[in-house]
Amino acid sequence: MSIKKLSLLICLFSFCFGIAQNNSLFTAATENYNKGEYTKAIEKYEQILKNGEHSAELYFNLGNCHYKLNAIGPSIFYYEKALLLKPNDSEILNNLGYAQNMRLDAVEKMPKTEIAQLYSNFVNILSFDQWAYLAVSLFILFVLAYLTYFFLRFASQKRVAFIASMLSMILGVLSILIAYLQYQDFKSDNPAIIFSKEIKITSEPNNNSEVVFTLHEGTKVNVLEKLNDWKKIRLSDGQTGWLLEENLRLLKDF
Repeated sequence: MSIKKLSLLICLFSFCFGIAQNNSLFTAATENYNKGEYTKAIEKYEQILKNGEHSAELYFNLGNCHYKLNAIGPSIFYYEKALLLKPNDSEILNNLGYAQNMRLDAVEKMPKTEIAQLYSNFVNILSFDQWAYLAVSLFILFVLAYLTYFFLRFASQKRVAFIASMLSMILGVLSILIAYLQYQDFKSDNPAIIFSKEIKITSEPNNNSEVVFTLHEGTKVNVLEKLNDWKKIRLSDGQTGWLLEENLRLLKDF
């Protein structure tokens, strides 16, 4: 057996062993959770993360464990991470809502115009990768309908095929545009969760500057920039300030 084939077999074995180990850990962690052994469950779920596996179900279960232990910051953090991988999931949103009710900070979002809200509701029906998959499907449909147009004999059938092909193409282009806009929003958005029980937010990146407001565990912020060990954040109501990065955890650190 060549070295190349041997290496391939070793990689395949390691991959299969890793999957089996993670499945075993997930099952054992779920049993711990059902018994009320939440700390033990967290240890096993975190071991799966260390093994390199990430899933909405894994983060959701970690959120549930921390919620049961009344750990506000970690529970919201893991629910939010689960939501990034599985947007608009009703169960995740429901549990996230319960966890958010435990926060001390009530930050109101900046109001949107009715048109902006309608646009947001529409484009967020799917994630940017789902819009991209939809675009591919529509372009395939466009090609099939356009080819069908040339093979049909009757004018009425050709008209239907032509309209279907043009409609598929237009919707495909629209889907690509929405996917692109969503992806740009995704890249520019850098959300994080406050993990400190209480942290003072300053106007400048140093301990001697003015305190502009105070935040508590579990509050969601958006990181705008970094300077040494400091991060500039913005709240959903538009307020900005600086804090040491040790006081928060980024949500997109997969």
